[in-house]
Amino acid sequence: MEAVEKELRRFVVDNFLFGQKDGFMDDDSLLEKGIIDSTGVLELVAFLEKKYKIDIEDEDLVPENLDSIINIVRFVKTKMSRS
Repeated sequence: MEAVEKELRRFVVDNFLFGQKDGFMDDDSLLEKGIIDSTGVLELVAFLEKKYKIDIEDEDLVPENLDSIINIVRFVKTKMSRS
């Protein structure tokens, strides 16, 4: 899953932090730190669905799944194992 973590981190840094990766940890809350907002969550979901060929349902859109790099990697891994 290291590749997923690296790809996801790069996506977040490039799209929401504009290349400024300093001080951003994989367990940081993306919402609480203001890294992404509700529109950003939609962009993130679109990226995950396209990149990893997974379907993300409305009930999946909870902080436990999408609030940090660590949580997202775990979520993607779970979704991929079900397909």
